[in-house]
Amino acid sequence: MMKIALLAHEDVILSTITGALDMFVQTNRYFQEAGKPAPFQIMLVGEGPGNEFFPNFPDRYMDYRALAEVPDLQLLIVPAFYGDTDHILQKHRPLLDWIKQLSEKGTEIASLCSGSYWLAEAGILTGRTCTSHWRDIDDLRARYPDTRFLSDRVITDHDGIYTSGGSFSSLNLILYLIDKFCGREVGIWASKVFSLDIDRTRQSHFEIFQGQRSHQDEEILKAQAFIEAAYDQEITVDHMAGQTNMSKRNFIRRFKNATRNTPLEYLQRVKIEAAKKALEKNPETVTSLMQLAGYNDIKTFRKIFKRITGLTPQDYRKKYCRV
Repeated sequence: MMKIALLAHEDVILSTITGALDMFVQTNRYFQEAGKPAPFQIMLVGEGPGNEFFPNFPDRYMDYRALAEVPDLQLLIVPAFYGDTDHILQKHRPLLDWIKQLSEKGTEIASLCSGSYWLAEAGILTGRTCTSHWRDIDDLRARYPDTRFLSDRVITDHDGIYTSGGSFSSLNLILYLIDKFCGREVGIWASKVFSLDIDRTRQSHFEIFQGQRSHQDEEILKAQAFIEAAYDQEITVDHMAGQTNMSKRNFIRRFKNATRNTPLEYLQRVKIEAAKKALEKNPETVTSLMQLAGYNDIKTFRKIFKRITGLTPQDYRKKYCRV
C-alpha cells in the first residue's frame, strides 16, 4: 500500500485537497469492490496536533498526522494556497524545511497549482522543467531563474518531482498519478468516472495575456503601451524602438530582459489575445476577425494562433463563443 500525504495548513486552498482526496478514496473503493487491497493509504499532515480542516471526514478513508508522527511516505502532495506569497513562504518556513528533508530522503513530491512556489522555495525544483498556474509563471521565473517554468504544460514529471497547472487542472496530475501507480486500465476508469481528459498536456488556451509589467524599465513600459495601442497596424521593431530613443539593438536587448519576450514575440501575443477576445464574442468570419487583429494572411494567423494557444481559431471559437 502506497502511503500518500496531503499537506494541510490554515492558508491552504481546500478545494485542491478535497478533489485529490475524492479521487484517491474512490480509487481505493474501486479496488476493494473488486476484492483487491486498496492501493493507497491517505493521510493529512500538518503542524498542529489534530485535524481542524476536515473534522467530519470519515477516519476509515483518511487520518491526520502531525509532522512528528508521519511515517515514511512514498508521496507528499503540496496543495495551492491563499495569501501574499512572500508572507506565506516566510510564515510556513518550518514546513518548507520539512519538505526539503523529505525530498532529500527520496520521498516523491507533487505540487498542485501554486503549490509549486513551495517546492521551488524548498530548493527541489532547481534545474527542472516545471509548471504552475499560468498566472504565476512570470513571477516564478523571476524568483527562481534556475528552474524552467512552462506556462502551457498541465503536468510535469521529473525524477519523482511532479507539478501541475492552474486551479482544477491540478486534478489532471492526480489522474496521472493514479494511472502511473495503478496501471492504464485504472487510469482510464478514473478518467471516465471523474470526467477528466486523460493525457491532456496543454493549458495554454486558458491563459489570458495581460502584458509583462513587473519590471521597472520605464522606457520599455512606454514601448509596451505603444504596441498595445497600435497592434492592429503595420508596426516594426524600428517603430517600437523609436518610442524609446534607443538603438534597435539596445532596444531588443532591454525589451527581452524586461519582458522575457522579443518585441516581435510580444507583438504577436498582444495580437493573438485581441483575436481570442474577438472570437469569443463575435460571429463574423475568422478572416474578418484576423484582419481586426492586424493579420493579412490566414495561413500565418492560424499557425501563430495555434502555436500560442494550442488550438486552431475555429476550435477556440467552438469552445468559447456562444453568440
